[in-house]
Amino acid sequence: MERVLILLHGDADGRLGAPAFEALSAGLRTAGELGGAAVSVGIVGHAASEAVGQLAGCGAAAVFTAEHPDLAVARYATDAAAALAVATAAGATVIVAPMTSRWARALPGVAWRLGGRVDTHVTGLTGSRSGVSATRWFYRQRMEGTLQRVDRPWVLLIDPGAFPAWTGSGAPVSATPVALDLPVSRTTVAGVEAPPAEQQTIRPDADLLFVAGAGWTKKQADGQTHTGDAESLIVAFLQKSRASLGSSKSLVDLSGEGHAVLPFMTHMNQIGQTGATPRHPKGLATCCHGEEPHVVGWRFITERRAVNLDPNCGWARGKADVLYVADAFAVMRALNELM
Repeated sequence: MERVLILLHGDADGRLGAPAFEALSAGLRTAGELGGAAVSVGIVGHAASEAVGQLAGCGAAAVFTAEHPDLAVARYATDAAAALAVATAAGATVIVAPMTSRWARALPGVAWRLGGRVDTHVTGLTGSRSGVSATRWFYRQRMEGTLQRVDRPWVLLIDPGAFPAWTGSGAPVSATPVALDLPVSRTTVAGVEAPPAEQQTIRPDADLLFVAGAGWTKKQADGQTHTGDAESLIVAFLQKSRASLGSSKSLVDLSGEGHAVLPFMTHMNQIGQTGATPRHPKGLATCCHGEEPHVVGWRFITERRAVNLDPNCGWARGKADVLYVADAFAVMRALNELM
């Protein structure tokens, strides 16, 4: 019989974030589909015992905590040692965890230490009489594959946004602390440098993805470019809507071609065949054509809308739920006024 461990870690404040509850949802559902598989939850962090309160009513047979001050920050050596201790205590054969940067760095090494296997970017997880099946995308999100493995333990890292977050309430759960033997750390985290919240343009938890294409920097109806106006319109919209900003490859590549660019746009914002494939409930594309390389990045956007002057652009060919044939400058100016 499979023994499923849902392995989570706390955020900087010690609490569990959205990706943790999505992995919890995936693990609990899969354990139920396996027909009575034993399921446990493990929490790693500097305040793991406090995060246990967020699991009230989850129905796990056991909850393990690995708590230590050194686990307040992400560090491979300490994270791997703590995760290994929890997995060993749970006797897990299947380990489900969120695909955060912290676990993506540490858990492949844990799988190797346990003599198991690991698969990342899992977007689907099911259980049946034939065992556990995991689904993920290959070749720049163009092909979907379903995997099964006989090697155990099998570590599965769940992509954020692929599952609904678990919500529940009920009787509080009790946790079992796991004894830790953490290695002596040779590194010290001096602090975190990050832009102010209002300057942050990549927001994975945003309800809306706003994508800008190269048309924002091209000549407009008056024969002139209006890059400054484009910048102010887009920045104002992002600040008011708290949307996440995406870009087509052609726009972020303009800086290398000597053209006017939007200074707040980098290759980190790029989505599509050679970029990211974010997951948001809604998406709004402006001044991009909606061709296949762009649409690949929109594969997991639930509701797609686009603004383009060309009624025959790629978005109009069944790729957008709604296409506004209009000038993006006018549309965004009106949106900002309404907001």
